[in-house]
Amino acid sequence: MRYGTPLLALSLLPVTLAAQTNTGSSSFHDWTQEKPGVRWKTIVSDLPEPNEAESVDNGPTLVPRPDGAWPEAPAGFKVQLYVDGGFKQPRLIRTAPNGDLFVADSEAGEIVVLRGLTPDGKAATKETFATGLDHPFGIAFYPLGPNPKWVYVANTTSVVRFAYKNGDLKASGQPETIVPTLPGYAQLRGGGHWTRDVVFSKDGRRMFISVGSASNVDDTDNNPNEFHRADVLEYSPEGKFVKIYASGLRNCVGEAINPITGQLWCSTNERDRLGDNLVPDYITSVKEDGFYGWPWWYMGPHQDPRHAGKHPELKDKVIVPDVLLQSHFASLEMLFYNGKQFPSDYTGDAFAAEHGSWNRAHRAGYEVIRVPMKNGHATGEYEDFLTGFVTPDGKVWGRPVGVTVANDGSLFVTDDATRSVWHVIYTGK
Repeated sequence: MRYGTPLLALSLLPVTLAAQTNTGSSSFHDWTQEKPGVRWKTIVSDLPEPNEAESVDNGPTLVPRPDGAWPEAPAGFKVQLYVDGGFKQPRLIRTAPNGDLFVADSEAGEIVVLRGLTPDGKAATKETFATGLDHPFGIAFYPLGPNPKWVYVANTTSVVRFAYKNGDLKASGQPETIVPTLPGYAQLRGGGHWTRDVVFSKDGRRMFISVGSASNVDDTDNNPNEFHRADVLEYSPEGKFVKIYASGLRNCVGEAINPITGQLWCSTNERDRLGDNLVPDYITSVKEDGFYGWPWWYMGPHQDPRHAGKHPELKDKVIVPDVLLQSHFASLEMLFYNGKQFPSDYTGDAFAAEHGSWNRAHRAGYEVIRVPMKNGHATGEYEDFLTGFVTPDGKVWGRPVGVTVANDGSLFVTDDATRSVWHVIYTGK
């Protein structure tokens, strides 16, 4: 491995706004270089050595959206404010088969349904589908197809489902508990990742639940709080535990099924306190029974210095993710674009929300990215798609969390800083 160029110096490097991809040391960047259409690609050999002394606490200073501030999208796209506030904490968003948008308002403990458009581009209908939930996040419709019978909701502590038929704006009954206790329940109130996503395999036979770690990098050999955490867990749709599907993913916040390959993918938050440019967050296909390194290793055979000498037998088993992002991006919900509105070269690509994090001297993230795919496989690049959520002096007014594709092919984005929902439309103008 070699040391990367210091980030301060990188801010002086030219950034190409065309299709050219910034690689090598130029792939490390901050928010000032994030512009719609800019492409980046980092590979493992670009990574610097760990530097615990470089660790900083630089959490975002949130400010109200300034007058005139608006998300920036590529040429030909238009951004509208679909819901202007009114949530406590809008997080994951998913589209029902009939086109309704289901939003997890996690802090409120609610699932909210949005429907339709007014003449000025606002949500025509906003209804509370269910209340009394425990930090809901993941939402999935089952069985797969045009006429689901259930809405599954992944709470922090459990998975429940509500009886559902197309068009329901309110739950018709009480939730049925499918998974009564998710790992980490007893310890959760002391900290740790609380988001839980839920998706079903393409054939509908498997239910995948993502459970983040309880810590930054605790040795799981000695910390019982990490039992079945930093994992993707497989259950049956009826809630029977099957196995650990994949391990060593510190916090697989967003799950998605690749429509071409049928493979599970994850948008993952990696560990902190090894420097500005370590360890990269990532988006990756998830191999069954695969191991992704946390907490002892990262990005293949690279040992975390805080666990030097531990588990040498795992060194050659660590899978390198498909797409390395910026470290401390806080990559959240992801999806694959299957709509017809955007240009044809977007078909099959992934989108992901980058929430931004605290452990970086120079902010990065606070955007939505596009991940180019070819025949269902990542190229390793990613592209800035929706930016502009940071003021010129580095203060943050917007933090993307969730992304979903509407039935008309447009894109919706939740933002838990403004507590709003944005709508991205392709007009070609």
